[in-house]
Amino acid sequence: MTKHNTKTPFADSDSNTSTSDVLSSKNTNSNNTCSLKNHFLIAMPSLTDPYFKQSVVYLCEHDEHGAMGFIVNYPVKLTVQELLENAESINHEPTPPIEKSVFLGGPLDMDRGFVLHSPMGDSSHSTLLNEQLMMSNSNAVLSSLGTAEEPENYMVTLGYSSWDPGQLEDEINQNQWLTIDCETDTIFKTPVDKRWSASLHRLGVDPLQLSNEIGHA
Repeated sequence: MTKHNTKTPFADSDSNTSTSDVLSSKNTNSNNTCSLKNHFLIAMPSLTDPYFKQSVVYLCEHDEHGAMGFIVNYPVKLTVQELLENAESINHEPTPPIEKSVFLGGPLDMDRGFVLHSPMGDSSHSTLLNEQLMMSNSNAVLSSLGTAEEPENYMVTLGYSSWDPGQLEDEINQNQWLTIDCETDTIFKTPVDKRWSASLHRLGVDPLQLSNEIGHA
């Protein structure tokens, strides 16, 4: 995983810059032939990096230019209400307060807020990731939270995760990650402390039987 990458994951949806524009900013070739876009990365015990230990990462992009995604099981000690109150660009304090936790999306741009959400009435400020999931860092979407216009399901993150070309493939070959198709219920409905083990169980893997040694499960 890249910790010092300066790429912007998505421009604010009010601008004309798209996700693909950002990822294609590096004209670099790699041997990636199988995209893991719309998959989960499930951290193996061999991955001890404190940012990613026992993490589940939703990959919203993966191609020859690298990969990008959001950790979906690391809540931080900050509520959505507190985030909105502290955001200078948002003049909106929902009543009653939103007690949902904000999540750590990754070690990059941790001062920026992102919303993973289900399709909503006005989706013009969001990027479509799949039929059930969208992403935005627009003030318009953040300001909808706690109102009648908010999406039915959403998760707010600070920061994102990114991999350079070939880097994720190397980590998978080193047995640091297992992969599985994205299941939106894991993001929005599975209890946070169960997301890692539940994702492993979907693969038929017992977390207690995983080995720290490099190899393939």
